[in-house]
Amino acid sequence: MHGPVHARPAHRRKPSAHFDGRRFQNPAGRAGNGLLHYLRWVASSKRRGWPKWIADVAAPLEPAEPPPGTIAATFIGHSTFLVQLGGLNLLTDPVYSERVGPWNVAGPRRVRPPALPFEQLPRIDAVLVSHNHYDHMDLPTLARLRRKFDPLIVTSLGNERFLRRRGFAKVVELDWWDTHECLERLHVLLTPAQHFSSRHVFDRDRTLWGGFAISSGGQRVYFVGDSGYGEHFQQVAARVRDIDLALIPIGAYEPRWFMRRAHVNPEEAVRIHLDVKPRKSVGMHFGTFHLTDEAIDDPPRHLREALRERNVREEEFVVPGFGERIVMTAR
Repeated sequence: MHGPVHARPAHRRKPSAHFDGRRFQNPAGRAGNGLLHYLRWVASSKRRGWPKWIADVAAPLEPAEPPPGTIAATFIGHSTFLVQLGGLNLLTDPVYSERVGPWNVAGPRRVRPPALPFEQLPRIDAVLVSHNHYDHMDLPTLARLRRKFDPLIVTSLGNERFLRRRGFAKVVELDWWDTHECLERLHVLLTPAQHFSSRHVFDRDRTLWGGFAISSGGQRVYFVGDSGYGEHFQQVAARVRDIDLALIPIGAYEPRWFMRRAHVNPEEAVRIHLDVKPRKSVGMHFGTFHLTDEAIDDPPRHLREALRERNVREEEFVVPGFGERIVMTAR
């Protein structure tokens, strides 16, 4: 996604293993698609038709706080979940806008409403923003959340300065494997991902991208964010043990020659599940915005096929209904 030239985050730390002073790199080195690859895809794209609108049944009223020692995750759409654990309410990559693009007037339009209306959100304590793409860092939604709840925003390197310039005062940015003790009872770890960042043509990879492993009271949730498949998932598995719930992308993966560097397909999503070994995985990043070439019903169908091929029970890796609330009890 490209956006206005003025919207350029910046990172000014000294170089690290994956930052050369100008741009960030993926775990296996900088190997992303360039502008020519993007133009080739646009010219050859054979997007399958999506419906213009799906009127899902509205979610129930404000979700009650789950009992102590449990985790609740409500699927709002795309990569947005309401995650409740440790007495806190979190949102992942919240997007309530109609479009995901510059000024919210360009870019893909949503085909279904947010499954939990903004007005029915409980108190939001913290927001996790994995990277700066418009379908993950939605400034109008963040501004609405600031006005109503003033939550802490936890994000990846380079985005704190960008957000503070736009009036967001409560921002913490993390590097891969950095941790933050959030609100005294939530442990947040930024995990590596294979992706890229940009909000316009000239700021490619100037800020970092990643996922989040969050824990409270011995319970753990892993939010993968956007990522291609790679060895970094085995690194996550080695460092983050006993994951209760993993939120794994299953959509925006065709054509593979172009998308595989940045987005896993359902078969690779199952590989992530097998790598990190959560008690349960939940699919996300599908059925909301028409971003790539696959049909709207391809991700859940291909996931079921991949689960059968890998002999993984469907109840171990579920495709949530929009507005569905998944509750995990204590071990």
